[in-house]
Amino acid sequence: MSPPRDRISLAAARRIALAAQGFGGPKPPTANWGRLARNLDRLGLHQIDSVNVLARAHYLPAFSRIGPYDRELLDAAAWGAKPKRRLFEYWAHEASLLPLPLHPLLRWRMAEADRGEAGWGRVRLFAKEQRAEAEAILARIRDEGPMAASDFEHGSSRSGWWEWGATKHALEWLFWAGHLTTATRRGSFERVYDLTERVIPSAILSLPTPDPADAQRRLVALSARTLGLATAGDLRDYFRLKPEPARAAIEALVEEGTLLPLTVEGWRNPAYLHADARRPRQIETQALLAPFDPLIWERARTERLFGFRYRIEIYTPADKRVHGYYVLPFLMDEALVARVDLKADRQSGRLRVRATHLEPGAPANTRERLAAELASMAEWLELEVDS
Repeated sequence: MSPPRDRISLAAARRIALAAQGFGGPKPPTANWGRLARNLDRLGLHQIDSVNVLARAHYLPAFSRIGPYDRELLDAAAWGAKPKRRLFEYWAHEASLLPLPLHPLLRWRMAEADRGEAGWGRVRLFAKEQRAEAEAILARIRDEGPMAASDFEHGSSRSGWWEWGATKHALEWLFWAGHLTTATRRGSFERVYDLTERVIPSAILSLPTPDPADAQRRLVALSARTLGLATAGDLRDYFRLKPEPARAAIEALVEEGTLLPLTVEGWRNPAYLHADARRPRQIETQALLAPFDPLIWERARTERLFGFRYRIEIYTPADKRVHGYYVLPFLMDEALVARVDLKADRQSGRLRVRATHLEPGAPANTRERLAAELASMAEWLELEVDS
């Protein structure tokens, strides 16, 4: 018979999750690199998304937690000179920026892609049937230097046998398999590929490669640390692990005492608490959360924690949207109390607040605190608020 699980309230679970995610405590007027680096390490990854209606998705989680910071610091860490690199791009929770020390923990996924066992269907063809074509592209980048897909499209291909779609798929397979990585991003945010060994520091590439089971156990442990408290599904989702390896990792972490099984009030599925998770008595914070923020990107978890149903409506026809195009939930202390549809109008220098929706039971001072957070975001983006 399994030992009885500890039981905690939903409010306590919410505070644990918020603290683990870096919420609570004062934000400095301007955060320095040290504070940004600690936030990057805490979260383990920042999801990348091409939508730029407000600011690119990878910039926003740090702002939500530490306040205004110089975005060039993040750019340099992700795509700057090799000696200053602190992050790399790879498929983790979707396309992501990750701290360099996590590179060895994802090599099993690169090996799977190299064998044609990971990646989209069209991409997998280049592991076997069309490997020679991919290797020709790899050789070209090795000889000529970093290239983007559009470099092939715009007539720089000398062989003439590939069309853009095939080249892009081949480049993506080489990226999935770890043969290429992102050297930089162009102004349009187009990925420029280069050989992994010319981008990732040798000190990282020389780190030993753990076996897949150990790597996935460590990834689940990292997920648990950054979530604080989570179900098995939550833990698996953070790095998009398959059910069986994730289950084995969770069992090993419970056995060693890193994860503590417990029951959360109102949750149907068992939960796991990281042994080092803080249990604050209250959280005081306010933050606008991007649609791809790790606190809310798993929508079922958001509903379980906050009773807040959230769906991004970018791909919903305009006349069928409920809350707007690019809607950010507003976190105030321990609750999600409002939604704001925002747009950075860079031509006019305005932060457009296209719609604001308060949640039922939102505190009386919600609009006041939301206005303060909007003003802070506008200043950070070098805009003025225009409601």
